[in-house]
Amino acid sequence: MAKMYEIFSRLGDPRVVGRSSHPLPDILVLSVLAVISGADSFDAIELFGKAHHAELKKIHLLPNGIPSHDTVNRVFQSINARHFERLFAEWAPGLKCCGEGAGAEVIAIDVKTIRGSRDTFHGSGPLHIVHAWSVKKALCLGQYRTDAKSNEITAIPRLIDMLDIGGSVVTIDAMGTQKDIAGKIVEAGGDYILAVKGNQETLLEDVEAVCGYEHPAAEDTDVGKGHGRIEVRHCQAFEPDAIIRRDHGGWPGLKTVVRVRATRSSGGSQTTEERFNISSLPTDAPFNTYIRNHWEVEDKLHRTLDMTFREDQQRKRRKMAAQNFSILTKFAFNILNKDKSKISLRNKRLKAAWDCNFLMNLLQI
Repeated sequence: MAKMYEIFSRLGDPRVVGRSSHPLPDILVLSVLAVISGADSFDAIELFGKAHHAELKKIHLLPNGIPSHDTVNRVFQSINARHFERLFAEWAPGLKCCGEGAGAEVIAIDVKTIRGSRDTFHGSGPLHIVHAWSVKKALCLGQYRTDAKSNEITAIPRLIDMLDIGGSVVTIDAMGTQKDIAGKIVEAGGDYILAVKGNQETLLEDVEAVCGYEHPAAEDTDVGKGHGRIEVRHCQAFEPDAIIRRDHGGWPGLKTVVRVRATRSSGGSQTTEERFNISSLPTDAPFNTYIRNHWEVEDKLHRTLDMTFREDQQRKRRKMAAQNFSILTKFAFNILNKDKSKISLRNKRLKAAWDCNFLMNLLQI
C-alpha cells in the first residue's frame, strides 16, 4: 500500500490550499479499499469509511474523520485524469503476480465503452477507454480515454507511450492496423500482430491473395472446447510476397502474413471463418497462441468490469468523475486479480468487505 500511497501523493491536488480537511492520497486509498470491498458509488465509499473508521485510523488514514460522499465526488470530478492515467500506468507493471506464464509478454490493446456515462441532456456521448492488458500477469497495464470510438487510432499511440513494451508482443484489432502505430511499436523495441479487415481493403485483398497461392512457411492447429462447442483453429504463417513488399512496404518491420481458419462446431452445425493478420514476428512464432490470447482483454478485463464491477451501469457524468472512477476501478481490479486464491473476484470483494485481515493482505503488493 505504501507504493500506491506514494503514487497518489504525486497526483496534483485540485482543491484550494488550506481549505481541505482530508489529504488527497487518503481519500483515494479509502476509495480503492471501498471499491475492492464492493462499493460502486460515492455514497458507498462514505459508508465503507464510516464502517471501518477504527481500522483506517490504525494505518494512519483520515485523522480528521471520513469525508462525505459529496467531498469524494468533488475530488473525482476535479482530479487531472490524464495525470492519473499516467500514474496508473507507472504503478501497474510493478505488481508482483504468482504463476506468471512462460514465454514472451503479450500486451493486448482494445477499446471499451462505458455506456452509462452518456449524458443525453448535455449532448455528450459515452466514454471510450483504450486498455492495455498483460496476458502473462493477467493485469491491466494502462488505459487512455478517447472522446469517440473512431479516435482509437490516435489514442493507441499515446497509450503505447505510457508503457514499457520492449521485448513484448503487442496485439491489436483492425482499428489499430495503421503504419504509424506499427512504427511506434517497433521503435519502442516491441513486435506487433495486427488484424487485417475491411478498413484496410487493399491490404486485405493482397493478404488474401498471398494466403491463397503461396505455400505456408509454418503452420499449426489447436483445439478449444467450451460453452458446448468445439473450435479448431488452423494457423498458417506466410512470408510477404513481392506484391505486399512493393505496395505495402511502408509497414515497419513487416515479416509475416498470418491466416487463421477457425472451424466451430456446436449442436450439429458447423461454421468456418478466416481471420488475417500481419506481424513483425518471424514465421515460426506461436501465432495461434498469441492471436487467441488477444481476446483475454475482452473476456478477462472488459467482461469482468461489467459483470463484477458494474462499470457499464455507472452514472457518473460530471466533469472528470467517470474517467477518474474508471482508473480507480483498475487499481482495485489489479489488486484483486493479482491474488491467486481459488475464489472468484465477486467473492473476493465480499470477503474483503467482511474480513479486514483479508483486505489488508490484498494490499501487500
